[in-house]
Amino acid sequence: MKYPALLPFSEILPQLDHFDEIIDVRSESEFKEDHIPGAINCPVLNDDERARVGTLYKQTGSFEAKKIGAALVSRNIAHHIDAVFADKPRGWKPLIYCWRGGNRSGSLTLVLAKIGWPAVQLDGGYKEYRRHVNQALTELPSRFNFTVICGTTGSGKSRLLQTLAAEGAQVLDLEQLASHRGSVLGNLPSEAQPTQKSFESSIWQALRQFDPQRIIFVESESKKIGNLRVPDALMEKMRASSCVSLLLSRPDRVRLLMEDYAHFIGDPEVLNAQLDCLVTLHGREKITRWQKLALDGGMETLVEELLADHYDPAYLRSIDRNFSQVSQAMQLELAGISKDAFDQAAQRLLQASQPAIIEV
Repeated sequence: MKYPALLPFSEILPQLDHFDEIIDVRSESEFKEDHIPGAINCPVLNDDERARVGTLYKQTGSFEAKKIGAALVSRNIAHHIDAVFADKPRGWKPLIYCWRGGNRSGSLTLVLAKIGWPAVQLDGGYKEYRRHVNQALTELPSRFNFTVICGTTGSGKSRLLQTLAAEGAQVLDLEQLASHRGSVLGNLPSEAQPTQKSFESSIWQALRQFDPQRIIFVESESKKIGNLRVPDALMEKMRASSCVSLLLSRPDRVRLLMEDYAHFIGDPEVLNAQLDCLVTLHGREKITRWQKLALDGGMETLVEELLADHYDPAYLRSIDRNFSQVSQAMQLELAGISKDAFDQAAQRLLQASQPAIIEV
């Protein structure tokens, strides 16, 4: 192959994991919205520079804009070579892309190839990658068999998924990818949710690395996790899949939630702001009572009442309607919330999920 090389995503995909670096040369805001998983950001025009060149293009024409842009791009490429690429060996093979696979990525690809590195440019850029992800997410879910972990709030579904992953099982943890625990109180105060596009990239990246011959374990999510939407084809596949019902005593569920939502215990004002979202469902009088419990240190009583009056009824109303095989679900009871309890539950589930051996 001659370098620099310009390749379509269909040719790049089989070798995507074998590039030594994936370099996104778009501006920092473009990169933050979404990027190819594993890419690093080396802008050849940052946000301010890109806006400046765009303004010049509109006000004075393409020649002046290109002249200023070329100087900015050249300086930025020189900086990246000094600061990021200087120690790379001769055989270092990068993949480079921008928005449409045009001048920004072409400039860096050409310079790196002239140095002697086998640089590859993505034809069509991020837009072509994004087109592939959109199409793949309509098709990939149908290739896999899922087992859906069901259970009321606080029954340990996420912890079981984490335990299964540690045991080497294939796990699609949508709440982890979404940086959200999936309920009205599920936002993580120290971590913002990704953009919708970034969430979908993470799902695509996970699915493409799974083995279709092995089960994927996933939690019984709703269509939305916080502000993010689960792709339709994945949601449909999950809702038609076999289920496991995770069982945990009410006192243990309260203890587990007290651990998982410790940030609310430490800052009840934040919790109370979230509880305001439930006024239309439960009325101002009940919400005010719950908010007073939070402020007065009655968090355990509050959690018990939230389970009894809000979460459990909501779960029972929705689970049968949304997951068609839940009535035939395997019952998996946890002995408690210790690590050993989850380890034992994971082992029982993995053993039950092994395909039967037919003797001939």
